[in-house]
Order: sequence, then structure tokens, then C-alpha cells
Amino acid sequence: MIARLAFFFALVLPLGLVAADPDPTLYSSDQLVADLTVGLQQHFHSDGELQLELLRAWTPPARSARHWDFAVAEFPSMPASNMLVRIRLKADGVVVDDSSFVVHAMLLRDVWYTRTPVASGTPFDPSMLEARRTDVLRQRDTLSTKDGDDSFVISRELSADHMVTWHDVGRRPLVHRGQVVEVRASEGRLLLTMKAVAMENGARGDIVTVRNLETRKDIPAVVVGDQRVEIHF
Repeated sequence: MIARLAFFFALVLPLGLVAADPDPTLYSSDQLVADLTVGLQQHFHSDGELQLELLRAWTPPARSARHWDFAVAEFPSMPASNMLVRIRLKADGVVVDDSSFVVHAMLLRDVWYTRTPVASGTPFDPSMLEARRTDVLRQRDTLSTKDGDDSFVISRELSADHMVTWHDVGRRPLVHRGQVVEVRASEGRLLLTMKAVAMENGARGDIVTVRNLETRKDIPAVVVGDQRVEIHF
């Protein structure tokens, strides 16, 4: 009975369903760079377009194979313009290359540049900036176009055509020293509000000292909005 069923399915199944082994192929330098780029980008979770260049010529394997297996055997400690990597390449399960070499890398990302001079204390506004593709492995601490909103201010005077970095911006203070602020304190279902004087500037999420107007007692509080802080017990 089993033999008859096997014969029947052999007759009715289309020949196209039979999997065929791939044809043998060569492994090129371009394929090496492509596989290495994917491996490094996934390992470092790089945000941007990673481009690699071999600093020395790499000799591809002389043989062809049906199945190539590429792996990065040793990663650099961190992304850099020049990185030492070790790769392992197998052809049909046989190691044909296990070597180390240096690659030159660029990580291209859209970052902010100023269009015109910007004064210190100016609220962050993308309309006064422009995006440019930049190699962030050479230019560190750049401010990506994915970063920056109205909670930031420009913290120092910037000239036109200036690449904006994290050193050029700061969080916009929502509480200012000497300002009367609303304080909310809660414990369980109990909610209390009162007024206090801020003893220092603070942006959202900062812990600042506020002084109770009645008791003159200083209390640490968390900035949660414009002229608003909260006390957590």
C-alpha cells in the first residue's frame, strides 16, 4: 500500500517542486565587502549608511562552491575610520580563508548645519538649519537630523555653515532660579499642591532644589513642565 502511494505522488507532483542544488559560483572581493558591511552594521547597530573600502587587495579563493559561508571571526572594539577585522570564509563547509586585514570605513548620516549665524540661547528650530550627509566616524558628537526638538536651545554662538554638535545645544530650562513654581506632591491617593521658589535652573527631568514659601525649607523636586515640579516620596 505504501509503495503504491509513493508511486502515485511521484506521478502527480510537478517536477518543479524538486529542489536543485545551486550552480557553483566564485566569491569576489565585492561580495566580501558587501558581507562584511552587513556584518559590521548589524554588530554595531549603526545608524546610517556604512561604506567600506579594503586598504589592501584581497585575493579571492581560486575555487568555486555551491554554498559560501561568510562570518566575521573577530570584531573591532568600536566603529572607527580604520578597523582591523578577521574573517572566516567557508566553501561548501571547508574553510578557505581565515585572515585579518584593515578596512577603511565611512558612516554617512544626515546631520544639522547652520544656515546663518545663530545666537546663544536661541530656541532650537530645524527651519534655521539644513541637513548634510556627513561621515560621523570622522566628525564626532554630531547632532543627527533625527535629534533636536523644541526642548533644546542653542547653548553658544554659532557661525554660519557650522556643523551642530551635542556640545552646541542644551536642554531648554523650564524652571528658572528665583521663579515661583507650582509643586505637586503625592503619596498614594493623597495629592498636595503648593508654591515654592526655584533655587536653580532646570530642564525637563532635572532634579532641582525648591524652597517652601512658608517653612523656608529646601526640597529636591523633579522638573515636569513650565514652572512645574513634582516631589516623589
